[in-house]
Amino acid sequence: MRSLRWRLLALTLAGVAVSMVLAAVVLSGLFREQVQQQFEAALAQQLDQVTARLDFDTQGQPQVAAQALSDPRWLKPYSGLYWQVDQVGPDGGSRAGLLRSRSLWDTSLALEADRLADGAVHVHEAPGPQGAPLLVLERTVRAAADGAGPSWRLIVAGDLRATQAAAARFTRVLVLSLAVLFVLLATAAWAQVAVGLRPLAALQRGLQAVRQARASQLEGTFPAEVQPLVDDFNAVLARNADVVERARTQAGNLAHALKTPLTVLEQAVRAPADGASAAELAALVQEQVQVARRHIDWHLARARVAASAGLPGQRTEPGPVLQGLVRVMDKVYAERHLALLLDLPPVPPGFAGEVQDLQEMLGNLLDNACKWARSAVRVQVREGWGGQDGAAGRPQLVVVVEDDGPGIDAAQRAQALQRGVRLDEAVPGTGLGLAIVQELAGLYGGRLELAPAAGLGGLAAVLVLPAAPAH
Repeated sequence: MRSLRWRLLALTLAGVAVSMVLAAVVLSGLFREQVQQQFEAALAQQLDQVTARLDFDTQGQPQVAAQALSDPRWLKPYSGLYWQVDQVGPDGGSRAGLLRSRSLWDTSLALEADRLADGAVHVHEAPGPQGAPLLVLERTVRAAADGAGPSWRLIVAGDLRATQAAAARFTRVLVLSLAVLFVLLATAAWAQVAVGLRPLAALQRGLQAVRQARASQLEGTFPAEVQPLVDDFNAVLARNADVVERARTQAGNLAHALKTPLTVLEQAVRAPADGASAAELAALVQEQVQVARRHIDWHLARARVAASAGLPGQRTEPGPVLQGLVRVMDKVYAERHLALLLDLPPVPPGFAGEVQDLQEMLGNLLDNACKWARSAVRVQVREGWGGQDGAAGRPQLVVVVEDDGPGIDAAQRAQALQRGVRLDEAVPGTGLGLAIVQELAGLYGGRLELAPAAGLGGLAAVLVLPAAPAH
């Protein structure tokens, strides 16, 4: 948990730091660019002013009325604002500083030769007096209107140090502000991670309590985002506890059921009855072994269904299962010439369970119906709606197995569903068939009902099971 907290905090702070650095670089660059553009615009106005005050005498020599220039910095030595007029020769060379502002004092701006179209403005940086960095704007003009004669380069330059100092101050304030903001965001991120992961810490403590057998479920109050996980986990714990309890019950029931045949066999071996032959002893052993086998099969079937019932995604089609069982029963009871009728809808509902369990339940019902039928057995499949608790809206698979036998009185139907009870000892069987069907159906949330057969006149076994959702 601690590792996850620090990883989340580190990732959050790294993202915030990268964002801060990018913001500082972008904002500082934008501010510097904006300040320089404003400075350049101011110098362009000064260049226009110098150009307007430029005049030529009769000899074609330039003159600038310095007293007409409005900015007093032109007259202050090394004030940071300078103008200069250079002569540009035909070969591109220039004579620097023919005219210059008083602010240049006894120096001139030494600029590289530059060829400009008449009227075009060139902006660049260059060193100035006392090594100060300058932003230079220059323009080429001619005295003659026809373009003949020498060219003159008008230069206006301004000291960049004030602009650079302003940009540096802004960058320092920006970095300091972003540093303070980073500290605040880091504190907020730490608080958010700590508060956000606190429910997981409580969940961890709950899991430790469950693992150490101090609690049977996760207990406590959790946020709405975590509560579904807690509910699902508690449902899994409850199901596991139910499975364990069922396993204990099954083991106890099996041990109790096997105790009687084992006791009979032990007594028969230790103290055989007087005059008992080996054949009688073998018959006794075989009988008790069959009883034990029936109990084992019964409990194994219950254990398998208890483990698989309710699992999602299970679907078994009843049509192929019933068709296979009808073919088997037709062969088993071939000498009786029974009419086995199967009534399937065009699209029968599926069974929400395993195919072996459906075969076990339907096989027992069909076998029981064939044992008691006189001439016909009919199986009907339909879709129903409801639930084990009577709630409507749940799809169900309903299978009705009818026979034309003697039927069962209403007073004996509940007794017929009890395990090991046989209403007629003349008919072979173990008395477990209907009880197995009822037990398996109950484990799936279904039920088995016995009623008079309306069509054939015998007994109708109505098996109701949960239906699988349609594909």
